[in-house]
Amino acid sequence: MELNTAAARDASRQPSARDLEVLSRQLGRPVRDVVEIPARCVCGNPLVAATAPRLANGTPFPTTYYLTHPVITSAVSRLEAAGVMTEMNEQLAGNIELANAYRSAHEAYLAARAAIGERSGIGAVPEIDGISAGGMPTRVKCLHVLVGHSLAAGPGVNPLGDQAISAISEWWTTDRCYCEGAWDTTGEAPARDLSRHGPQGLPDIVGRPAPVRKTSGTAEAGK
Repeated sequence: MELNTAAARDASRQPSARDLEVLSRQLGRPVRDVVEIPARCVCGNPLVAATAPRLANGTPFPTTYYLTHPVITSAVSRLEAAGVMTEMNEQLAGNIELANAYRSAHEAYLAARAAIGERSGIGAVPEIDGISAGGMPTRVKCLHVLVGHSLAAGPGVNPLGDQAISAISEWWTTDRCYCEGAWDTTGEAPARDLSRHGPQGLPDIVGRPAPVRKTSGTAEAGK
């Protein structure tokens, strides 16, 4: 069964112990407050983690979807470094149809976050009502957020996330597995949080470079 269809995402969203270990290895730190896996590689490994709208320490957290796969985060970082966000902001300013679709993506993000909060037993988080992520609904501030949203929601929901996924096809595509060699699989999974957020565990996972893939015929995924 294709793992990126809506039905498959529904069936596989509950994170397993193995999923959490893989996420920790992908990020290089222990994960917290991950309540769903909304997008997976064709091999089954997580591509995106869904974070609870309220963290275990009580902090409201509006950014639901985070890219975790190092090959994708590296590829999206290349786009950001090339100025793609500036180009997208110019598109939004000059294209009413696109701007309206992007605002609809913002609304879809809010609805998805509310549904995740309901499914996870957290419920409403009024402190972040109307706040999505990535610059939505009027700007592009983080392509990693938009790509994470597109992978989680599927094509046709976030037009700029979809556009970014098309733009990284030189380095990553949905129909292939790029997991081999993308993160350290040896030894114990990370057990100590060395991120700048410290014990609060707020996600700091975007833009992490990927190792260079050595498979013949595959473009270099790292910077």
